[in-house]
Amino acid sequence: MLMHKGIGLDRFNALSRRRAVHALYECCCNVTWAEKIADQRPYPDRAALFATAEAELLALSRGDLDRICDSGTHQQIPDRSAQELARITRERIDRMLGPDGGYSTF
Repeated sequence: MLMHKGIGLDRFNALSRRRAVHALYECCCNVTWAEKIADQRPYPDRAALFATAEAELLALSRGDLDRICDSGTHQQIPDRSAQELARITRERIDRMLGPDGGYSTF
């Protein structure tokens, strides 16, 4: 379950680095990847965030990918491929962001 759910892109861009890394870690279970994505903020749109997230994920070593797959990513990754992990991570980032403006924070 994501702790950062429906925060929207603007709020994600405004999070402290620590919170942004935590939110991204929930999506992929790799601190190095999460730090790289957080450090490239602000993102102008979702497409830019998704493209950066996928590029950084595909750049990870085989060992890093295996550790992510073994870490309890809340979902089985049958073929343990970077492409499948990228698809799952994109879905999780999309849930983290929620609708375009995020959910209201009463």
